[in-house]
Amino acid sequence: MKTIIESNEYVHYHGAPSKGKILMVASSPTISEQTGWPIGFWAAELTHPLLVFKEAGYEVELASTEGGKIEMDGYSNPTDESGYAAHDVISLGFMQQDSFQEFLNSTKKITEVNANEYKAIFLVGGQGPMYTFRGNSALEKLFADFYESGKPSAAVCHSTTLLLEAKTSNGELLVIGKTWTGFADSEEDFADQAVGMKIQPYRIETEARKLENTNFKVAAPFSSYVIADGNLITGQQQNSGYAAAKMVVQQLNEL
Repeated sequence: MKTIIESNEYVHYHGAPSKGKILMVASSPTISEQTGWPIGFWAAELTHPLLVFKEAGYEVELASTEGGKIEMDGYSNPTDESGYAAHDVISLGFMQQDSFQEFLNSTKKITEVNANEYKAIFLVGGQGPMYTFRGNSALEKLFADFYESGKPSAAVCHSTTLLLEAKTSNGELLVIGKTWTGFADSEEDFADQAVGMKIQPYRIETEARKLENTNFKVAAPFSSYVIADGNLITGQQQNSGYAAAKMVVQQLNEL
């Protein structure tokens, strides 16, 4: 059934009994071969889902492609001089907490993660995943392990690049027969025009539409858009992270 709607642990709120752990995965820092910029994760795609999970009573553990300290994309930082994300008071609030800084500084490496310890997985987007998630066999297997176990398996924005190649244990693309979304070509056009250069080395929508027997859909640029096709949950871009996390919690409540 499809539903469409428009330490290194971070503990839940108020000391209530934990409902279990959710794993979030972000890109380790890297350098864009297109722009030369230092890149990593998009702040709102981590903080907004984190707020949802904490409020719902889950502990959150953060992993990254290489482990250790991770860095947010400059434009996603609400204190960046560009002012691009100045409206993001949720990220700004988290950034005031020493515990959140430690959360970002001490991530697990994905190869050190045991999927059996978590109830769901949530891939954080940003510019980094276009380099660190695509073709990452360890992350592809980790995500497929969650998915094939029937656990909510979510990816938003550029983290959906993983789904262009991720396969299930039978060797078939995970997205075969699925309806899903990710960063749209129209949004790439907007970003490229805003900075005056081509930002990404390839485009998720363009590549997804080359795949057979899968249904890639997008909504209006930068609208909150989330698709749940079974336990595969995908969000179009940074404005979809909160809704995608809500969908994860909803599915966990139904298990």
